Amino acid sequence: MLELRDRDTGTLIAGRVDEASTFFARLRGWMFTASPKADRALHITPCRSVHTFFMKYPIDVLYLDAAGTVVGIDEALRPNRLGSVVKQARSVVELPAGRVRETRIAQGHRLEFQFTAHRGEGDDPHDEQI
Repeated sequence: MLELRDRDTGTLIAGRVDEASTFFARLRGWMFTASPKADRALHITPCRSVHTFFMKYPIDVLYLDAAGTVVGIDEALRPNRLGSVVKQARSVVELPAGRVRETRIAQGHRLEFQFTAHRGEGDDPHDEQI
């Protein structure tokens, strides 16, 4: 399992990060899902922009360059919208709305994905409630 941390502050951003790296996984993203739990994130790669079509809730979006540096942020991107197109981005992290503010992530912060062996209640990899 992956977690996401801010390397500059040490803050845990997401305790569980799901990956979307195939065409269909990137296309689907969090469409048609219930609102994600506060500690969840979706890492979409490769990706320079997102949409929130067929979503019922807003999300925060972090645009990362190849080194994991935040090069763009969309906060509380509402349903049925297009996010920013960030040419420097190589991947995107979708988070529950408000998480950027809670964790004080800012453009220029360096993020790091870390493997963790922790498995807790609700960490079933087949869990559709992301």
